[in-house]
Amino acid sequence: MRRAIYPGSFDPPTLGHLDVIERAGQLFDEVIVAVGANLAKEPFLSVEDRIAALEECARRFSNIRVGRFEGLLVRYAKEVGATAIVRGLRATADFEYEFQMAMVNRRLAEDLETVFLMTKWEHSYLSSSIVREVALLGGDFAGLVPEPVGRIIEYALERKGAPLRP
Repeated sequence: MRRAIYPGSFDPPTLGHLDVIERAGQLFDEVIVAVGANLAKEPFLSVEDRIAALEECARRFSNIRVGRFEGLLVRYAKEVGATAIVRGLRATADFEYEFQMAMVNRRLAEDLETVFLMTKWEHSYLSSSIVREVALLGGDFAGLVPEPVGRIIEYALERKGAPLRP
């Protein structure tokens, strides 16, 4: 079985993430969308909200499951029997960071490959950071995230007392 991990903070998941998930599912027998904690960032959505959003989005795919990891990704990959890491690229600016991470992961686990998937051009401007900013400032984020994610963002905004969108 060819099992891959698509790791990220997914805070929140975007249409670009969903695009990569769908295409990775066509390349591998199983893809684990792995939600990790990013210690350098203050989260917008809780890990539980992100997992719930991704599970709702992945429900239509039989070979996609959602997991959670802490610590080194290569350790988690070994625990779940993954042979590849999937990473999405939006533009050349993403490549330098992703290349460095791929080389570190290869140094830590030689048998773990990194596969880069370019997002569709119509999602190339999307990032979780942009979605968070639009949402927190009361803008319309509906065309930036899958519909189930939009509901979870609305709920998170209510909890935070942020302005509601028009």
